[in-house]
Amino acid sequence: MAVSLLSHELSDLCLGKPALRSLSITSTIAEALEVLKTSDDNFVSIWNCDDDECCSRCVGKVCIVDVICYLCKDENLVSPSIALKQPVSLLLPKIPGLIIHVEPSCSLLEAIDLILEGAQNLVVPIKTTVFNNKRSKQQQKPFCWLTQEDIIRFLLSSIGLFSPISSFSIDTLNIISPNTLTIEYHSPASAAIGAISRALVEQTSVAVVDSENTLIGEISPFTLACCDETVAAALKTLSSMDLMAYIDCGGPPEELVKVVSAKLKEKNMNGMLQHFTVSMSCGGFSSSSSSDEEYSSSSMAVQVSPFPRPGRISRSMSYSARMVRRSEAIVCHPKSSLVAVMIQAIAHRVNYVWVIEEDCSLVGIVTFSDMLKVVRESFETMA
Repeated sequence: MAVSLLSHELSDLCLGKPALRSLSITSTIAEALEVLKTSDDNFVSIWNCDDDECCSRCVGKVCIVDVICYLCKDENLVSPSIALKQPVSLLLPKIPGLIIHVEPSCSLLEAIDLILEGAQNLVVPIKTTVFNNKRSKQQQKPFCWLTQEDIIRFLLSSIGLFSPISSFSIDTLNIISPNTLTIEYHSPASAAIGAISRALVEQTSVAVVDSENTLIGEISPFTLACCDETVAAALKTLSSMDLMAYIDCGGPPEELVKVVSAKLKEKNMNGMLQHFTVSMSCGGFSSSSSSDEEYSSSSMAVQVSPFPRPGRISRSMSYSARMVRRSEAIVCHPKSSLVAVMIQAIAHRVNYVWVIEEDCSLVGIVTFSDMLKVVRESFETMA
């Protein structure tokens, strides 16, 4: 069984994966935004297209969170319509190695090593079979990409091979990182913009805590990716606690919409105010309404969810369905087993799980990358 697992190639993991939706690096941010709003995926791949298709390469990826953070710059809030006409290349992080092209024959071990070296997406050509005159030949046409989540999900199907390590606690395995991105709940949400950008790159999140380091909730790129670009206005005008209520349950409460509008007007951000007002009049990013009463209870309630909740919406659904996501934090405890944390993250479609004590004080975070390090080390004894 162990030998069989180690012999897998990435082509085995690509079965059933959809072809990438792609954009040329010469496209505008507005064009990328339009694709993202109609896509089932949170990201769109950006390609450096060449006259020779064989030389085209995926050079990065963008999501709505990139657009939101970009629009949060003061000069862009003044005139978002002009800002959105700029090339999408402005959104790409300047970090090499986040996107790596690999062959379908690349081994599972090689893929894990690439991810541990910093790769987030492995771009793999999809093999298609063309039948002509009763003869078939392999043609490499579209591409798909594999993520850390894909690798973890695949490994879970053979988790028994990693016994007893899979049953060890994350504390015992020493994979709890104390290096977390945090912001106090009463602080302006704008103070978290840099942390949100970093969390997007690191595939983590920003913890919202109180003065005693109790975990209240989170401002997650995974949740923001299900909103629209006008959340930039809320990020610049609300507190962290109010922002959680704003993006919670799929749509902003009317009272917070009024607060955002008033503060935009107060700061003479007329361009964003107009953009924001038009968006809200069309229903904003919500497919459902939220009452003032819902805002009152949401903004005061603790958002931590110690156990998986079955009502959470999968991001693999349509754009309108994916918008209904909560800003609650997915948490575990230091004594939680590795396999339990892996399943919890997979179930909630996130790349990390917060670690808290019984009193909800924040201990740290466990990421897919941390989990893969343990799995990779165990491979050494299986080979």
